[in-house]
Amino acid sequence: MKKAYDKLTSGMYLVSAKADKEAGCIINTFEQVASTPELVLIALNKDNYTTKQIKKSQKFNVTVLKEAARAEIIQTFGFSSSEFTDKFQSFNKKYDLLNLPYITDDMVALFSVRVKEEIDAITHTIFLGEVSESVLLSDERPMSYAYYKEEKKGITPPKAPSYQKPKQISGYKCDVCGYIYRGETLPIDYICPICGEAKFTKITE
Repeated sequence: MKKAYDKLTSGMYLVSAKADKEAGCIINTFEQVASTPELVLIALNKDNYTTKQIKKSQKFNVTVLKEAARAEIIQTFGFSSSEFTDKFQSFNKKYDLLNLPYITDDMVALFSVRVKEEIDAITHTIFLGEVSESVLLSDERPMSYAYYKEEKKGITPPKAPSYQKPKQISGYKCDVCGYIYRGETLPIDYICPICGEAKFTKITE
């Protein structure tokens, strides 16, 4: 049953890369697999522009979102393509030891990684890499994927490994990020809690 997947725990992360262009996207698949050497892995959809940048450069970094991270970060890096958008321009940006960009806003940790192996996972590519640098950015609580879904009412992008096609329901769907407000009437001046926009389309069962 698909509900069993809801019991898996994970966090919310921003993976960044740079080859032809700076790129980044939100993921929830980032794991440490060994400590000596320090090996980690991520899984990205093959169609993601960030995936292409990692394949070319053979390096990436991952920052861990704090629990109170602003919705603008998730909206910017989770629901648009770096191929057409400079996602970093609206946030405070620094570069790690691998000369890769990362944002300091609302992050609690940084991991800079060199790719050791690529694994084909049908629709996704798994990148196994060795950590070159790890930095604690904040002592604040990291955001879990469960918190993102339950407290922030966040949705999963279709290209994410954990994406499950939702059942159609009555309500209003945000035209920007896909968030669904459940109810027959949308309150006046209602703002999307995920992306902060006010553009909604009515949907029915």
